[in-house]
Amino acid sequence: MNQKTRVLIIGAGVAGLSAAYDLARADYDVTVWEAAPQAGGLAAGFKASHWGWPLEKFYHHLFQSDHDIIRLAEEIGIGNDVFFRRPITSVWKNGRSYPFDSPLRVLLFPHLNVLDKARMGAVIAYLRFSSQWQKFERVTAHEWLQRTMGRRAYETLWEPLLVGKFGEHYREVNLAWFWARIHKRSPALGYFRGGFQHFVDTLVRRVEGLGGKVYLSRPARRIRPLPEGGFHVQGEGGEWRGDVVIATISPTVFQRMVPELPSSYLEKVRNLRYMGAVVMTLALKHRMTEQDYWINLPKKEGFPFLAFVEHTNYMDREHYGGDYIVYLGDYLDPDHPYFQMSEQELLDTFLPVLPCFNPNFTPDWITGVWVHKATYAQPVVPVNYSRQIPDIVTPIRGLYYASMSQVYPWDRGTNYAVEIGRRVAEIVQSRKL
Repeated sequence: MNQKTRVLIIGAGVAGLSAAYDLARADYDVTVWEAAPQAGGLAAGFKASHWGWPLEKFYHHLFQSDHDIIRLAEEIGIGNDVFFRRPITSVWKNGRSYPFDSPLRVLLFPHLNVLDKARMGAVIAYLRFSSQWQKFERVTAHEWLQRTMGRRAYETLWEPLLVGKFGEHYREVNLAWFWARIHKRSPALGYFRGGFQHFVDTLVRRVEGLGGKVYLSRPARRIRPLPEGGFHVQGEGGEWRGDVVIATISPTVFQRMVPELPSSYLEKVRNLRYMGAVVMTLALKHRMTEQDYWINLPKKEGFPFLAFVEHTNYMDREHYGGDYIVYLGDYLDPDHPYFQMSEQELLDTFLPVLPCFNPNFTPDWITGVWVHKATYAQPVVPVNYSRQIPDIVTPIRGLYYASMSQVYPWDRGTNYAVEIGRRVAEIVQSRKL
């Protein structure tokens, strides 16, 4: 009698669930363990009692080029729940926001002259229509953009983006990361009816409908390779024995779970660097801005966060009980003081700058505050990063590692979580134990 190959997937984020879906369809015996009380990882949502839709803990949207997640949504029966709108995205300069999401708006931007704009436009066009990214990873974005765009355009627009994303590491980030952002982004942004949690919950149901098992609040603690082959995995509330383990967790947690990995592979995992994310979400009585969905904020103008995102200038506020919803988000080193601050301490830090966006703002506008933190949120990608990434197939037979640090040259996001999840599932199916 043939016995099904038993697979344990550690992490019920979008990557882990995508792998689980494909393997369950291929008749593998699939189990998923998730440490959190809900599935979704960085795409998971939360919901106030009077809201109709949940809201992402960390702001999310899709681009029209995000074919992998759109295709998977169609496969699991919710393709019609993906829709696109074109909200206004802006940059902040000298005390106000400027829409900056179309060629006309770039031309109208008053803080660069015509020559600066022409030069910048030529560089952006070159990157957008270049298909080979490998040459771009050999140089830093900081050095190349200054040289090609000119110092004024770079320092006005693009250096603040890099500083906001990568903090003191911004000079190390390679140009391929910037190329990927330019190459794939679209002015129209996509969202799920019912939020990204609707996509996640549907994916969980499809996995379970195919015979897979998804356990929440079950963190894995130790992955032990067995001498005869296969694995024994210990976790809180259970243990598992089987043939294949796919880990979709942070590099720090993964290398701690499997100390038996060869030192050469472990060194690559340990050397992966990343930024964390701290996001405060506010429910408000009144609108903060008339039109801006997203404003990129330069740290040098004194803002204590990178992005101001007025979600209800993108999604209708009736989905949130009439509340106006604003995200205040930042990427930070995992040891940044924000990770240790209480909700009130962070609110006290952020409140003083909110009148910059609306001079009528007063603290009594706030009807709800939520803070979410993740120490693993944005990989740092230095020069020649492709040579430094650990392979999905680890040196231990039957053990696979698939994380956002390996979707390179693409930036982290739900689309590439789907892609790497389905890729590792395909690799598992192609290899004989």
